Amino acid sequence: MKRREFITLAGGVAAWPYAARAQQLGMQVVGFLSARSPGESAAAVKSFRVGLSEGGFVEGQNLVISFRWAEGHYERLPALASELVQQSVAVIAAFGGEPAAHAAIASTTTIPIVFTDGGDPVSEGLVASLNRPGGNATGVSFFSGQVAGKLVELLHSMLPSVKTMAVLENPKLPQGALQAREAQNAARGFGIQCDVFNVSDERDIEAVFNTAVQNKIGGLIVTADPFFTGQRDRLASLAIRNALPTISTYRDLAVAGVLMSYGASLLDAYRQAGVYVGRILKGKMPSELPIIQPTKFELVINVKTAKTLGLEVPPTLLALADEVIE
Repeated sequence: MKRREFITLAGGVAAWPYAARAQQLGMQVVGFLSARSPGESAAAVKSFRVGLSEGGFVEGQNLVISFRWAEGHYERLPALASELVQQSVAVIAAFGGEPAAHAAIASTTTIPIVFTDGGDPVSEGLVASLNRPGGNATGVSFFSGQVAGKLVELLHSMLPSVKTMAVLENPKLPQGALQAREAQNAARGFGIQCDVFNVSDERDIEAVFNTAVQNKIGGLIVTADPFFTGQRDRLASLAIRNALPTISTYRDLAVAGVLMSYGASLLDAYRQAGVYVGRILKGKMPSELPIIQPTKFELVINVKTAKTLGLEVPPTLLALADEVIE
């Protein structure tokens, strides 16, 4: 048996008796469906638990979390969601954007669902409206497509002479295409040629950086995607090794070593999802909980990476930063 298959089994069927015992003891069981991997999601899971605790729910005391991880393979999500439905969990928390949310919603019309999503959940067909979601799902949205143009603007501020950029997009995430288009539109406004590089497998990542170097790409925009978040260490390492200034939506990538990030807080989204799950466990219906939208976007600049790349961060950009990594 392959290691990955064993991990899926260990977090799947083998966990059912434990969840069933928890239900017999009167504990609530929450299904945790993620497009990401457990190792790189530790901080996110911690934030989710913090949100649950704000509602009085503590894992191991009055709550059990049943985890399912797709490990970046979005095609696994429907089967994993079905496993949670078969367990009769009280709520499904779906993390990892549109693929996880759609998989959860397609699996049940009765179990409440709380999702996180990088796009517009209305246009993606996840909910009827932002204020009145309807159905059995609600959640937190980043509206990352609207941020993609800002990423180009910030990278241009750092690299005003650069005339070629590229966008890293995962074609398996429908919302990624919107982000890529927004980035290209913004780039045209600065007179910058912006190519799109498709990456859907970890084996493709190094090849893309080789292509970027060959094509003399001056800057890289990484779209908001759970797969890229899971590959943040590798992306940061390759960006530095190939001297390619890179910006992303998520702070996690800037902490890992990419040059900059700009977007809503991913960790706070997990916390807010935990809060919503707690409210549902206390009797609220998802249709009564409006979609949470970001109210603050954070700019993070990794000055250490800038020095490694031989870049001087403009004082005006430093003044805008919410966090500077030395």
